[in-house]
Amino acid sequence: MHSVSVSGVILDGHGRALLIQRRDIGRWEAPGGVLERDEDIISGLLREVREETGLDVTPQAMTGVYKNMTRGIIALVFRCEAVGGQLSVNDEACAFRWATADEVRDLAAEAYAVRVLDAIQPLSSPAVRAHDGVRIIIGDCAPFPR
Repeated sequence: MHSVSVSGVILDGHGRALLIQRRDIGRWEAPGGVLERDEDIISGLLREVREETGLDVTPQAMTGVYKNMTRGIIALVFRCEAVGGQLSVNDEACAFRWATADEVRDLAAEAYAVRVLDAIQPLSSPAVRAHDGVRIIIGDCAPFPR
């Protein structure tokens, strides 16, 4: 079986993206999560971002499709703009950080950093990539952006 997740890469207008530090595993990544069975994609994106950050966002573009080959999770990632709310720690996120592309590369595992980097550096069409949960699988997708 496969599941579908959504993530929102929130940009601040200064080339930085919002990362959350997940409370459960301590990893830095863009906010997001698995869609509920009866939930449409955009509603799920808005819900997940709100739950994990306290922010309301407007999606601007889908920037990539990513498949975790190990776990069978397909992630749809969207570049977003914050339009309301307030950052607040919660059950899922214990910290927040506005990060440049270089900081994203240092903080996040490659498989999760690439999602943010693809959103920061807009491509002419959404990226389509595969990973093993940690690293991008070269040969099935474009190389990790530097």
